[in-house]
Amino acid sequence: MPSPTEKTVLVVDDEPDITFFLKVALEDQGFHVMTASDGVEALEQMRTRKPDLISLDLVMPRAGGIKFFRELRKHKEWADIPVLFVTGHAHDTAEGDTMKEILHGKTLSGPATYLEKPVNAETFIRNVKGILGIEEGGDDRTPAEKQSLRHEIESLLEGASPDDLERVRRLLRQGRD
Repeated sequence: MPSPTEKTVLVVDDEPDITFFLKVALEDQGFHVMTASDGVEALEQMRTRKPDLISLDLVMPRAGGIKFFRELRKHKEWADIPVLFVTGHAHDTAEGDTMKEILHGKTLSGPATYLEKPVNAETFIRNVKGILGIEEGGDDRTPAEKQSLRHEIESLLEGASPDDLERVRRLLRQGRD
């Protein structure tokens, strides 16, 4: 089973805030990240290092996502790279038709899927890991549920006796071994 530290993701988006957000989310999980602001820059990045996955916006200046995707699929060595479209235009008339063609393999080939903006970090990372075959680790709790659990545990520990605290400490250490 691969781990994030073994994988490189190329994030292609013309919005610096989104690029930064996705980059940080990926790096927090241990991924190597390359970035590009359009398809032209993305092709330059591809020549230096082949990514394991590409996160791609559809609408960008110079060379948009569809044009870059088509160019990507022309190159035998890049045609199998999975693409995760992260776009706010998946259902726009012209782009939506193209997106349907991509996802259903009608005119373009190669693995691709999409998420609609705004995308949250948890959904983005879950999709990236799923596409790359990286196991999630089994904890499906939301950040709010995890925070609630932490508060409950802290509350229980505040009223615990010294003997109970020592037992909890031993149990936690056993779980790490």
